[in-house]
Amino acid sequence: MIRSIDLNADLGEGYGPWSMGDDVAMLGIVTSANIACGGHAGDPDTMFDTLAVAGKNNVAVGAHPGYADRAGFGRRIIPMSPDEMARMIAAQIGALTSIARLASVEVRYVKAHGALANLAATNAAVAQVFVDTVRQLDERLAILAISGTEIEHAGRSAGAQVFSEVFADRGYQASGQLVPRSEPGALIYDPAEAADRLLGFLETGLMPVVDGAPIPLAADSICVHGDSPGAVDMTTQLRSRLLAGGVELRSFAVTS
Repeated sequence: MIRSIDLNADLGEGYGPWSMGDDVAMLGIVTSANIACGGHAGDPDTMFDTLAVAGKNNVAVGAHPGYADRAGFGRRIIPMSPDEMARMIAAQIGALTSIARLASVEVRYVKAHGALANLAATNAAVAQVFVDTVRQLDERLAILAISGTEIEHAGRSAGAQVFSEVFADRGYQASGQLVPRSEPGALIYDPAEAADRLLGFLETGLMPVVDGAPIPLAADSICVHGDSPGAVDMTTQLRSRLLAGGVELRSFAVTS
């Protein structure tokens, strides 16, 4: 059984006067925060405020770049060349890293967002662009990757520090990919169901899927989407159940 794991959330996904989810509450629960970098969401003030709260709560911070598509929340694939993609990713990581310095917080890892993450999960070329870009910017940055995917393999092949994540609030297919949001079983809303599934997974290493027998996955971190309805309640209950089950919650990005 896995006895220690990280609990992360995608946060900082507001823009201007518009907010998405309760970041302050989530930052009191999770151990790592993937912060939007101005692509699919986020702006300098939102980044700074989220980073500052993360720092006060000793929550590890990662950059969360995605397609620069606010209207689609980064969940639509935008056709672009490898060089264009690399510059888009670099610009977003650079933005968060710079704002983090103003907040006296260190960005320790990178996690792809939305459609970019899903494409990199299955497309080896896209995964390689993502990994190469991160490595060129700062080889100290770890990569948080969806377990069992191309981006995980590319990162390890490149010698990057790679950590694998599973999702508390998303359904899985037998292929190991997430169920597309447009299909039944994509989202899990019941906190008890999510906790039961994750505790069973931590015990056996097998993740239930919608179209077959449970599959083996590796996990260093569990993600709850901060923009999901009931995210705070789900994360609170999941944290409580994990601790009650003897699982230590500790960020994979902690260096000491």
